[in-house]
Amino acid sequence: MSLALNKKELAEYLVQVFPQVHQDFVIEELTESGITMRLVVTERHLRPGGTVSGPSMFGLADVSVYAMVLARKGRQSLAVTTNSSMDFLRKPIGGVDLIAKCRLLKLGRSLAVGDVLMFSEGSDDVVARASLTYSIPPAGSAAASFG
Repeated sequence: MSLALNKKELAEYLVQVFPQVHQDFVIEELTESGITMRLVVTERHLRPGGTVSGPSMFGLADVSVYAMVLARKGRQSLAVTTNSSMDFLRKPIGGVDLIAKCRLLKLGRSLAVGDVLMFSEGSDDVVARASLTYSIPPAGSAAASFG
């Protein structure tokens, strides 16, 4: 399946639907098979001990799958997370951005399942792995055409 939104269109749409957090996330690369996203780590993303917090890591995983669904399906702003599982494998390096590599395992009419691997910038060691399922509004519904 080809992309419905290119990298620029997707970035602009994310600003439109999530103006409150768009500055936290950067699309590094977008292809038909996956997306690479960056969490721009700042002091507010850190927990005691100087490591990136779990909620910040979850946010990166969630936005990555959401962005990949949008890239493939188009403007589906009301697609929502229905399930999530996350494994924290090692402590992220403090003070550097987190990089997420996401791929969709399934993209159907009503559900999408994505897998995300997260790394501290500059390291090949996986710090977390997440699996998320998204519910996609039915085609032609008011929810599907929102935004």
